[in-house]
Amino acid sequence: MLLKFVIIFIFIFIFFNLRNFLNLNRKQKVLKAKNLTTFNKNNLNNWMNLTKKERYNLSKQDSLNYMDRRKILLDEIRNEYKKISRKNSEGNIKKK
Repeated sequence: MLLKFVIIFIFIFIFFNLRNFLNLNRKQKVLKAKNLTTFNKNNLNNWMNLTKKERYNLSKQDSLNYMDRRKILLDEIRNEYKKISRKNSEGNIKKK
């Protein structure tokens, strides 16, 4: 009697673990398939098929990329301005 309960318990335990493993495997495949980074009019349906969390993460990633590009551009503008102002100041000093 006890042996039957142990065998049934082991069978149920293996069944639930196997089911959880298969569910995780399916979710990973779906997430990998939906890993799209650029969206436009042509793939609007792909964007709409993403979950709310995936769309949030993609928009957050886009905003971080935008901020990085903006910082780089501002640094380039500052460096150019410094070069121009140095040339102008050197030219003014030489004229005097």
